Amino acid sequence: MLTDSFNRKIDYLRLSLTDRCNLRCVYCMPKDAASFAPQKEMLSDSEIIKLLVCFAELGISKVRITGGEPLVREGVVALVHGISGIRGIRDISLSTNGMLLGRMAPDLARAGLDRVNISLDSLDAEKFNQITRYGKLKMVLSGIDSALSSGLTPVKLNVVVARGMNDDEIADFAKLTEKMPLHVRFIELMPMGETGFFSREKLVPMNEILQKAQPLEVMGKEDWPRGEGPARYFRRPGARGTIGVISALSCGFCSSCNRMRLSPQGVLVPCLDAAEGTDLKALLRSGASSRELKEAILFTVQQKPERHHMLEKAAVNSTNPRQMCQIGG
Repeated sequence: MLTDSFNRKIDYLRLSLTDRCNLRCVYCMPKDAASFAPQKEMLSDSEIIKLLVCFAELGISKVRITGGEPLVREGVVALVHGISGIRGIRDISLSTNGMLLGRMAPDLARAGLDRVNISLDSLDAEKFNQITRYGKLKMVLSGIDSALSSGLTPVKLNVVVARGMNDDEIADFAKLTEKMPLHVRFIELMPMGETGFFSREKLVPMNEILQKAQPLEVMGKEDWPRGEGPARYFRRPGARGTIGVISALSCGFCSSCNRMRLSPQGVLVPCLDAAEGTDLKALLRSGASSRELKEAILFTVQQKPERHHMLEKAAVNSTNPRQMCQIGG
């Protein structure tokens, strides 16, 4: 069993396939973002597979594919198929903005993808376009329908909540779960990147989110939707879906964190808030053996901090300069 220096079991890898995205959400990326990593600096499919074999042999059994937007990466369906064939990997999920999911969901399901999380920050088409800058709500809704019909379930909707942006839609999102088997997860705004969007005034804490989502019933963990994330789940009476809250700031979950993050350039990062990591790509391309790669992974796991320091850094204007798209959120 893979454990860190605080005796937390580490069995979950967030794999970012690309830092590119077809949207420019206001809290995530600058509108004119153009400095993406050159293709030659990105891990190739074969390099990803080789690394994931090492991770699996060390005890990683769950992989979440992220970006940027992972579905803009060429050959992503074939890569999912390759990951599904790795012994020890028993759960493969994907986070997407949903823009390309409508046409790709059936092929992804056949390739071995288990489930999807879809970013959706507004149910109003005009506001959605403003938040994402280029997004079309109808395309994301089509992606949700395609995911459900393709069996990529449970389908979870990730809603980043910010005051003055979409906090007036919390009840509308909660109502979605009454008629449809959707699992809406409200996510507290986090101070990441250099967009200048985050402020303490925009932060809507977990208790306020839950109040606006009422009426809610507490759920036993045995009834939570399948997944390895940090959400705490509730349900509206008689609803088909659930409501989750991911509260990294107001009610942290570091004590139970079970994940590591691998960037598109092959840097293994022990924490979302970490500024440094281990360059596994450099080791791979220098001819490192599987044993040497595993030693590097084990070393990085032991560097995992006890908790993040996002709020403290934000208080002195020292947010993590790494964009969400560069680490997979």
